[in-house]
Amino acid sequence: MATRRVFLAGLAVASLPRVSWAEVGWPACLAAGKLGDEFVLHGLSAAGESLFEIALPARGHAAAAHPSQALAVAFARRPGTFALVLDCLTGVVRHRLAPPEGRQFNGHGAFSADGALLMTSEVVAEGSAGRIGLWETAGFTRIGEWNSGGIGPHDIRRLADGRIVVANGGIETDPGDRTKLNIDTMRPNLTLLSADGAVLDQVALADEFHQNSIRHLALHGDGVAFAMQWEGDKSEPVAQLGLWVPGAAPLLCPPPDEQSFAMKGYAGSIAVARAGDLIALTSAPAGVVMLFDGTGQWLATDPRADVSGAAAVGDGLRLTDGQGGVWSYGRTGLASLSRNATAWDNHLIALS
Repeated sequence: MATRRVFLAGLAVASLPRVSWAEVGWPACLAAGKLGDEFVLHGLSAAGESLFEIALPARGHAAAAHPSQALAVAFARRPGTFALVLDCLTGVVRHRLAPPEGRQFNGHGAFSADGALLMTSEVVAEGSAGRIGLWETAGFTRIGEWNSGGIGPHDIRRLADGRIVVANGGIETDPGDRTKLNIDTMRPNLTLLSADGAVLDQVALADEFHQNSIRHLALHGDGVAFAMQWEGDKSEPVAQLGLWVPGAAPLLCPPPDEQSFAMKGYAGSIAVARAGDLIALTSAPAGVVMLFDGTGQWLATDPRADVSGAAAVGDGLRLTDGQGGVWSYGRTGLASLSRNATAWDNHLIALS
């Protein structure tokens, strides 16, 4: 499909017929970015072609794709006060979501398998206690919330059986300027919630890694692979990749000693190939992407300036960078697919 550019005339809610992803060319991924002075959300094909482009009112972070309808929810960069429900065929804003008073969106969300429920990562502004906001999707009305099980939740993922994994990053932040307030005492965790919000399992890292903030998640077998950002002494080598299967202890996956500082303690995005045999971990500050096998064994470190987004597409992996590049990635390294005038932002979100 030829690239179709759609710009918003305003933020009015529109009542439009439902359309499927087929009607917008079956995009493989969603990606936010910056085009000139404008912020935008794209739908990208598996080959990196832009199928649609929709303007955003401010910088976006991640997005969530409805499982059947051509609707995307674009989340503001944390701490955020908006999430836009976008019609990806017309570019119209169906709904603009706002967290309750005293709350902030935290950049991520997920739909239930049937698309009837949207779950949003949120914090109580004062203190950063975590919440998962619940929104019915017929009219995108808020119907409740769950406790996330920790401080500063960021990414959330729905397992195949409907249970939810939450990455509670552990960091309390100032609600205005994002200053980190509790680095000495932070305690990130992974929390497993039932389909009705009950805490089923929860694990924290060992005491010596309590400053390794758990940020992003990718489905991996019966559990998740998780990406971390080290807030401790930068002279210490600490793993940025971990694996967790509910019911077991988390497994940290450090690279070899000679690669231990390559990511500068920062993992931005994570993706697991659908076969489960490859894991990509990106670091924009370090300008590298690391490749691991499905057991967490290091395979390669590849340089790429400002690489950040990562997603599983088809049988492989896709990456995006801040220069507009879209790349395929695997055991043979990086291969350029396309280049766009949009400077891609933090994440590349695969449509399931």
